[in-house]
Amino acid sequence: MKKSKVILLSIIILFFYNCEDDSPAPLDIVYSTIEDLHAPQEGGQGQPISGEFTKFDFDSGLATESSTEWDIAFRGTSIIINGGTSLGTANEPERTGDAGAYIYDGLMTEMSIVDTALFEQDSSEGYAIATGSGNGWYTYAGAPTFLISPTPGKILVFRTRDGKFAKVEILSYYLGAPENPDAFTDPSRYYTFNYAYQPNEGITEFN
Repeated sequence: MKKSKVILLSIIILFFYNCEDDSPAPLDIVYSTIEDLHAPQEGGQGQPISGEFTKFDFDSGLATESSTEWDIAFRGTSIIINGGTSLGTANEPERTGDAGAYIYDGLMTEMSIVDTALFEQDSSEGYAIATGSGNGWYTYAGAPTFLISPTPGKILVFRTRDGKFAKVEILSYYLGAPENPDAFTDPSRYYTFNYAYQPNEGITEFN
């Protein structure tokens, strides 16, 4: 009888061990660079802005034309998220997800833990990533260079449409990401950026 109990206990332990063994391993954090993502717009310079947004999906790491499976989208210097509501400008895609965003002040490597209390969403009052020079991700130099440059130390942190997390460092707004861009000769509205994507649901760390 005692021997039977030992065998039964061994079977139970082995069963639970195998169950734990079957649990999926965490997915690796994705680190990537996107080069020359084109974000054209129409209008500006005092005229109404319009044109389709260029949508991006962190899960695939690709631009997409899907009306639902996108996380962030670009048009000119504006960056919107798939969460909240429209600001009311022309051609904004419908928000169907629960994306959020905030700006972290510091280096990309320093942004290691997401602060979920800071997330905001797009609304009729403004985008979660604020527009305008010095308000969000860029600085506009004005005359004589008229350059749009990523503001150093501004890391964009996103909650994706389905509740995962990503962080983005914008490197350039000009085609080919020239080291010393010339606003008169280098085509603009081409985003080059580094990003890290945490594909594991509920995990807020980038370690």
